[in-house]
Amino acid sequence: MSISHMRSPDLLLLVRVHCWLLMLLRCNIYFLPGVEAQTLANVYLALESNLEIIPVLNKIDLPGAEPDRIAQEIEEIIGLDCSNAIRCSAKEGIGIIEILDAIVTKVPPPKDTLKNPLRALIFDSYYDAYRGVIVYFRVIDGSIRKGDKICFMANKKEYVADEIGVLSPNQMEADELHAGEVGYLSASIRSVADARVGDTITHFAKRAESALPGYSEATPMVFCGLFPLEADQFEELREALGRLQLNDAALKFEPESSSAMGFGFRCGFLGLLHMEIVQERLEREYNLNLIITAPSVVYRVNCSNNETVECSNPSLLPEPGKRRSIEEPYVKIELLTPKDYIGPIMELGQERRGEFKEMNYITENRAKLTYMLPLAEMVGDFFDQLKSRSKGYASMEYSVVGYRVSDLVKLDIQINGEPVEALSTIVHKEKAYTVGRALTQKLKELIPRQMFKIPIQACIGAKVIASEALSAIRKDVLSKCYGGDISRKKKLLKKQAEGKKRMKAIGRVEVPQEAFMAVLKLEKEVL
Repeated sequence: MSISHMRSPDLLLLVRVHCWLLMLLRCNIYFLPGVEAQTLANVYLALESNLEIIPVLNKIDLPGAEPDRIAQEIEEIIGLDCSNAIRCSAKEGIGIIEILDAIVTKVPPPKDTLKNPLRALIFDSYYDAYRGVIVYFRVIDGSIRKGDKICFMANKKEYVADEIGVLSPNQMEADELHAGEVGYLSASIRSVADARVGDTITHFAKRAESALPGYSEATPMVFCGLFPLEADQFEELREALGRLQLNDAALKFEPESSSAMGFGFRCGFLGLLHMEIVQERLEREYNLNLIITAPSVVYRVNCSNNETVECSNPSLLPEPGKRRSIEEPYVKIELLTPKDYIGPIMELGQERRGEFKEMNYITENRAKLTYMLPLAEMVGDFFDQLKSRSKGYASMEYSVVGYRVSDLVKLDIQINGEPVEALSTIVHKEKAYTVGRALTQKLKELIPRQMFKIPIQACIGAKVIASEALSAIRKDVLSKCYGGDISRKKKLLKKQAEGKKRMKAIGRVEVPQEAFMAVLKLEKEVL
């Protein structure tokens, strides 16, 4: 690839590597899965953008590698000519030079737009404790010099470019970057939120007429509650989330209190992978012991007064009399699987309220299933079940397609007549009984017995749909009665019954912490 305004061999290598990462079709022949769903999704995006695709067969050093079979599969699925597909192994150092040479010769150079107003695309950023936010960008139009006053077009923030440069691979300062070049920028930016991925950089004085297309604010789609196991770790959790947010503008959190788990935070994430990464970092990097509630999604509630309320927590759901309907987010999910596992995977889709769309045999032995699925059904253990039922060979790719009206209800758990808000959840009406029965049975096993009978109920509004009862601890008040008149025994039993009735009326049931943790784990399995 001939790059206009090339400045050094190091920059050439940088652009080569970035093009490889952004536009390369990587087909991992690892555990014999062939082309996976995520690879297909990225290839189709690249084809829609008229990008050059370079087929590369990776990990050919593995004993189970079948590069000829995978090359044939790529040709059948995508239609790319793989007769000259590059076979490589980073471990063995095979094919690396061939990949870089292919990028240079096959990928077209950027357009000569040096005379246009500056437009640079932000594709990554991170927070440096000493210099603030460091922005990685590619210059699409014009040029940028050290000391220029710049503007981020999405949030209208203005800064001075204190330092610009390239990566070779470490940061190396430069005086100017032109169209087609990739580099970094330091401008004493305090928050990553001011330099979001996808935003456009332009000059403050000579602004571009329009920003580069495709930018949109990151909207959290999956929510969960994070509570410290020890109450004195609350401030540590707040500080840790604040530090993570410096590097991750998509992470959202706000304080939340629970009668069962104390003080914590309600956190929003872009998806399940984002949520798992944040949880792992909090536990490993900051040594926090966390209680994590079952993941939930954002529902839209259409109220009787024609207002629409977004609800990410069951406690925020309006009363039944104030709402007309509830909408939940849906995703289009594509599943690639060997033909031997089509039946179990279709059964999984039906169990999760999936709407079957189509099935195509992309090769003789592999099929693609397409479903429309509620996001709430996928944020639990859907991926684990998919891998389990296909013995690890199936893969998936999904995208959010919008909201649909569904028959959803709020399921409340009452213990001794008092609702436990921490255990409330929003479920589909068809699944309400199954979820309610599972929760009440689990709580019956975990809550310690009291001196009085404890009813455990799952309710939809005022209607009880599932119920269990924890029997009272019986004290033998007749143990000291050796014979005598029966009226004496009846008097003691009547006095005991009145005492238990009074205890039930004024007594409070303390649900132990391990019970909440076990129930939250159960919710993730049954929702």
